Amino acid sequence: MNDKTKKTVLSGIQPSGHLCIGNYLGAIKNWVALQDSHNCIFLVVDLHALTVKQVPSELRNRCLSFVAQYMACGIDPERSLIVIQSHVPQHAELNWILNTLTYMGELSRMTQFKDKAGKHENNINAGLFTYPVLMAADILIYQADLVPVGHDQKQHLELARNVAQRFNTRYSETFVVPDGLIPKVGARVMSLQAPERKMSKSDENLNNLVALLDPPEVIVRKIKRAVTDSGSEIRFDEERPGIYNLLNIYASISNLSSDEIEARFAGKLYSEFKAELSDLLVEFLKPVQKRYAELMQDKSHLQTLLKSGADTARYLAQKTLTKVYRKVGFVPYPR
Repeated sequence: MNDKTKKTVLSGIQPSGHLCIGNYLGAIKNWVALQDSHNCIFLVVDLHALTVKQVPSELRNRCLSFVAQYMACGIDPERSLIVIQSHVPQHAELNWILNTLTYMGELSRMTQFKDKAGKHENNINAGLFTYPVLMAADILIYQADLVPVGHDQKQHLELARNVAQRFNTRYSETFVVPDGLIPKVGARVMSLQAPERKMSKSDENLNNLVALLDPPEVIVRKIKRAVTDSGSEIRFDEERPGIYNLLNIYASISNLSSDEIEARFAGKLYSEFKAELSDLLVEFLKPVQKRYAELMQDKSHLQTLLKSGADTARYLAQKTLTKVYRKVGFVPYPR
């Protein structure tokens, strides 16, 4: 894992809702491809999940489920660290230090805070406001060089960069200043029912997403009901977001070019295209779901892998935290 000739990549997903095809095509597919060329750390960020109300037993189960889904999609614990965030207490410890270097004005400008505060008006807690500081701690504690970012996370990465530079200026060089990693191939998958917005694993309307664990009959039903557009021609046209979204999903999974896909469905009906897309998704997810079921049948093995990942992550994180504590002036822990 700690090959000094390779750059370190860090990414994570909050354990809420249902991991969906949007998460796979937009993030996890790229994670899998990075494993041989980089030191990879992939988190399940359960501390972040507490910013909205959780049922404790469901959160626990979802965290294990997400770990198994990571692995079922191709994340290999022999080549990457798979870590549940709360298993590494240094995240929370560094978070406090970074809070003292982050300004209220910076946090108040975060568009995701405004968005989430609007969705959770009865629970606008301090954690929701300082969420990006914990995200910065997640990145900086491992001295990550690169962070895969979508459009909605660019602000948070910029804050992490600013805080790292601020610490380095005040206390001397300590943190790697991370860069964003824009994947060469990445898909922005949109909602099935509202294709003007991104597919979200936390969407309350499950008809808007195809979950990685959806059974075949559910996938068929969701694709059949997916919004298309007026007209009947099956072609890549951004002015027709419904069919454009479905075609992009088809292209991302089939690895066919837009020209090949348009030729394949020339003169065919939307219903024929949707039926073939459903079959494609079902077949694609079948081995993922099979592997997931095998992993979830042996939770003791999952726990063993998580302990190994956490032990390595704690070692890496503590190296950074020890430097930070010394530089800010804390008395070393007596040995």
